[in-house]
Amino acid sequence: MALRLVLIGQAAFAEQVLRGLLERRHDILAVYCPPDRGSRPDPLKTLALASSIPCRQPASYKGEAVRAEIAALAPDLLILAYVTQIVPASVIEVPRLGSICFHPSLLPRYRGGSAINWALINGEAVTGISVFWTDAGIDTGPVLLQREIPIGPDDTAGTLYYGKVFPAGIALVLESVDLIDAGTAPRIPQDESRASYDPLCRDQHASIDWARSAARVHDLIRGCDPQPGAYTLARATRLRLYESRRADGGGALGTILALDAGGMTVAAADGAVRVAKARVDGTPDKRPASEVLASLGLRVGDRLA
Repeated sequence: MALRLVLIGQAAFAEQVLRGLLERRHDILAVYCPPDRGSRPDPLKTLALASSIPCRQPASYKGEAVRAEIAALAPDLLILAYVTQIVPASVIEVPRLGSICFHPSLLPRYRGGSAINWALINGEAVTGISVFWTDAGIDTGPVLLQREIPIGPDDTAGTLYYGKVFPAGIALVLESVDLIDAGTAPRIPQDESRASYDPLCRDQHASIDWARSAARVHDLIRGCDPQPGAYTLARATRLRLYESRRADGGGALGTILALDAGGMTVAAADGAVRVAKARVDGTPDKRPASEVLASLGLRVGDRLA
């Protein structure tokens, strides 16, 4: 039986969810995505318009207008697929069957908007994905489905998301809709004794302390790769580091131990970290670390702070 659906989301993730819903021949009443920025429309908007589905782009979901708009559509289900705007309870309570949301962690662990970053920063070997029934809290509603996802020792936030979370997450959302359509979708309460919440990963969390172990420095760099970019100071210049690996070696904390075409090796508390790419704040592109440090006049034996 086809469900009457409203989809809120953005980017390639929501686009692929919409594609899967269309293949299942559900009735997509409307899609919602953020307002246009720049010349390229959101991929979700592009697919919706190509499929003759109304696309709405409110600046906010708060207030009565959006709630009334969605209520007038009389949807069975609202799907939140990669949503960065706040969708209030007044909206998520409208559909006949409720609303579901995708989240890139094994809830109740790592609630919040930077779940992937913090799982890596904290050195986790396993993370996961969840689809849950939304309620008034932040990632607190009953769980519908979950899957574990292994984290590789050198995974970054980027490689973990695009290589593992992205494809598995799309499949999990579509499987969840299948269960709802069949009337067999569970509602498993989250165990609040296991819950954790982390803030958005920003610059205040991304400063490298070379006095920490090499493992923790490595985890911070990969957890902030590509955004916001873990940083150190090189002659009072903020230098962001990417594509980290653990390395052999030791010396005074923050000392550049090696610098060659393959990257830069820096001493930490109990070993070293090697990074392949770097970027000076204020410049747009990552470049080989050796090139960036050469442009700053740095060489083997110099120290980063």
